[in-house]
Amino acid sequence: MTLLDDVHTVVFFGDSITDAGRREDPDQLGNGYVRLLAGELAGRTVINSGISGNRVVDLQARLDADVLAHQPDLVSIMIGINDTWRKFDSDDPTSTEAYETGYRDLLVRIAAAGSRAILLEPFVLPVTEEQATAWREDLDPKIDAVRSLAAEFGAPLVPLDVELNKLAAQTGSAALAGDGVHPSEQGHAEITRLWLEVAQA
Repeated sequence: MTLLDDVHTVVFFGDSITDAGRREDPDQLGNGYVRLLAGELAGRTVINSGISGNRVVDLQARLDADVLAHQPDLVSIMIGINDTWRKFDSDDPTSTEAYETGYRDLLVRIAAAGSRAILLEPFVLPVTEEQATAWREDLDPKIDAVRSLAAEFGAPLVPLDVELNKLAAQTGSAALAGDGVHPSEQGHAEITRLWLEVAQA
């Protein structure tokens, strides 16, 4: 048995990394990892519900309409980098406690609807000193929270921050994400590979 057995509908839920231009795309898939995965998940319905700029509180607000209304068998969640970023560009922080509480609410509601979840670590691939220090200090506890929630809910975890930073040590961060956040073509391909590695295990 793999995570994908008996999965007919998958909804991808998150921020700009998931969105990847999907709202301007006639297929509504965008030009990132969701489109790549749609090609690998032949015969299944793939829905991209990413919206650029979203934080965990935004996902809470639109879970019912944008995810559960589709009656998904599987919900793929990647959220968190904006919960860190807004602290530095807008002086609008999200505490780790608030992030974890909001994320747990998502998982409780997804489980209550009879759906399963797969969790993707939020990540930063530092290209600036601020990202390497201050961002890292804010994001790391949020990544730990996602890992804890995955264990608590028995949800598969895709270790994006760990694995992408390992690769970035060889290629340089900018090769995978020019601004440290938004993936390049290679970055999206790596997210796709890592997602499938976990989902097909």
